[in-house]
Amino acid sequence: MENLNNFAVFSGTKSKYLAEKICASLGCPLGKMTIQRFADGEFAVWYDESIRGKDVFLVQSTFPSADNLMELLLMVDAAKRASAHYITAVIPYFGWARQDRKDKPRVSIGAKLMADMLSTAGITRLITMDLHADQIQGFFNVPVDHLYASALFMDYIHKSLPLENLVIATPDVGGTKRANSYAKHLGVPMVICHKSRIKANEVAEMRIIGDVEGKDVLLVDDIVDTAGTITRAADLMMEHGAKSVRAMASHAVMSDPASIRVDQSKLDEMIFTDSIPYSQKCEKVKILSVADMFAESIKRVLSHESISSLYSF
Repeated sequence: MENLNNFAVFSGTKSKYLAEKICASLGCPLGKMTIQRFADGEFAVWYDESIRGKDVFLVQSTFPSADNLMELLLMVDAAKRASAHYITAVIPYFGWARQDRKDKPRVSIGAKLMADMLSTAGITRLITMDLHADQIQGFFNVPVDHLYASALFMDYIHKSLPLENLVIATPDVGGTKRANSYAKHLGVPMVICHKSRIKANEVAEMRIIGDVEGKDVLLVDDIVDTAGTITRAADLMMEHGAKSVRAMASHAVMSDPASIRVDQSKLDEMIFTDSIPYSQKCEKVKILSVADMFAESIKRVLSHESISSLYSF
């Protein structure tokens, strides 16, 4: 790329694996910075090279623990105080996105608080992927480039999955719009799992709306946390005569005992992106990298080109 001296890419601790792949795709070195941790749990951030007047891209997903968010906020603040020209937060997985509305009295709206903290720290742009709710973009007063893993997943579907009997499914009613987009793009039927919850992360009842008998089912979602819903949906699909069931989700939160549930379920395969590091052993899990997609987005931001052409739908 031209004008390499005009931008730099840096990474927080837990997203370095992805930042290194993004830099490899961009053909640039990963920027040098230090994150020093103290005995009491606090940490300090500083850049080991000059970023004065540069466009800096700070790669950090904000998955648990909260240290990942705090690292990013300190990185942004340090970049602002070091006179960076533009500060773009590259957050492949935007944590707290499920707290996007006031759905009960006296509850916090975590996604809005996240947006306020990042804006106050000093970001001038956000690049993220597959937000839990699209309207979170409106919580920011800076440009938001909202990427979708659909292009990556669609390529995998065409190359690796049987299409003749394919049915797209959603594990809950909230994902109907997403599933419908896949079904419409592929020209295949869609089915819906309707669930009711006792409480968060615990499903009380689930039923299928649609026909899956003799079909190869592909469940699509944005986040898999404890995997209770998606594995129960997969098992239910098989009980209703499905030929095979696979699942595809953008973000592998995979809180315990998610890997055990996936391994013991009727799922043939569980496909994620590497927006969050997944280090547990589960033979059914396959990881696709979003590094090239984020690298291309960074290139287009730097050259003021449209990003929408990267989307499949």
